[in-house]
Amino acid sequence: MPAAYKVLGQSNPSATTLTTLYTVPASTQVVISTLSICNLGASATYRVAVQPAGAAIVNQHYLVFDASVNANDSVLLTLGISLAATDVVSVFASNGSVAFSLFGSEIT
Repeated sequence: MPAAYKVLGQSNPSATTLTTLYTVPASTQVVISTLSICNLGASATYRVAVQPAGAAIVNQHYLVFDASVNANDSVLLTLGISLAATDVVSVFASNGSVAFSLFGSEIT
């Protein structure tokens, strides 16, 4: 089972919109290493969720809920989370100036 180390997803979602950052492909497992949250503007809050098998969002899916990121600052989360095929990582920000980048390994 070869591993591919890569950028799994990048997004600058619209304000207050839960957005899919990454969906694990079929027949693939993933280990997420790091999530970068970069605020390009005014202070904001953000959310991060993992939806098993692409399930509709419910409270228990949130890893982070309304955490703050200062204006023109970044937060780096070292996660070490393993995901199965069709799991979804979703992100949300209180304004449209927050960019998310997800890094990890796909194992096929």
